[in-house]
Amino acid sequence: MLNDKVIPFFDEEGIPLLRILTDRGTEYCGKIENHSYQLYLGTEDVDHSGTKANHPQTNGICDRFHETMKNEFYDIAFRKNFYRFLEELQVGVDHWIEKYNEQRPHSAQYCYGKTPMQTFREAKYLALEKRIPSAESSESTTYRTEAA
Repeated sequence: MLNDKVIPFFDEEGIPLLRILTDRGTEYCGKIENHSYQLYLGTEDVDHSGTKANHPQTNGICDRFHETMKNEFYDIAFRKNFYRFLEELQVGVDHWIEKYNEQRPHSAQYCYGKTPMQTFREAKYLALEKRIPSAESSESTTYRTEAA
């Protein structure tokens, strides 16, 4: 997912992915020198932060997204369809996520009735303003675009 969708998305938008937050599950955490996820993040130059122990609020937005996806997609899809292959289910998931991000207005924090993609694109200038020029480049300008 990171390699195929997330990092290419941020690259296309011109915003480097600097840090990722995960829970402290063993699939994400381990000794940096021999844990495949940690090694992958290292090759992509992405810092890894874990949620605070016994502090579920740290990952509350993700938990809420999973609950919404369960209620609005999985509960309905598994009642209406029989999936013989995982790829069939993935098509439905991809369609739902596209609708969720690009068509469905949100009342969540910072969206104010806009879609997540509208919110991202209108606030993109904030990430560009904070962009740190790389050592190889001699960029010294501040990046700012006007919000629509």
